[in-house]
Amino acid sequence: MTETPDLWLPTALLALILLGDALVSIKPPALIRDCLDGVGYPQEWWWTLIVVKLLAVAGLLAGLKYEGVGLATNIAVVAYFCCAAYAHIRARFVGWTFWLNCLGMLALSAAVLAVSYLA
Repeated sequence: MTETPDLWLPTALLALILLGDALVSIKPPALIRDCLDGVGYPQEWWWTLIVVKLLAVAGLLAGLKYEGVGLATNIAVVAYFCCAAYAHIRARFVGWTFWLNCLGMLALSAAVLAVSYLA
């Protein structure tokens, strides 16, 4: 295990995808609105998810240079999507958006962690 990513591209790609997700979440399309409503996340708190994603982007990019930051951030991103998956399961909101969006992002973030830091 290394403190900076062995391969920088997967980490940068995850950061780019999270940035896109955060930007789209500013005025969320129906897909995201349905997910947040489906798990019962209050609309007045939706802004917090944008902040979390932007902080994750900053941490992943900083981790390309500073030891430990990217690893810790990548682990936090995996934990974030584990919590999102739990929220979906608990709310019994497990339609195609759960499988595609939530579990897809969990798989991507876990794969980036494995390829970039654990290989």
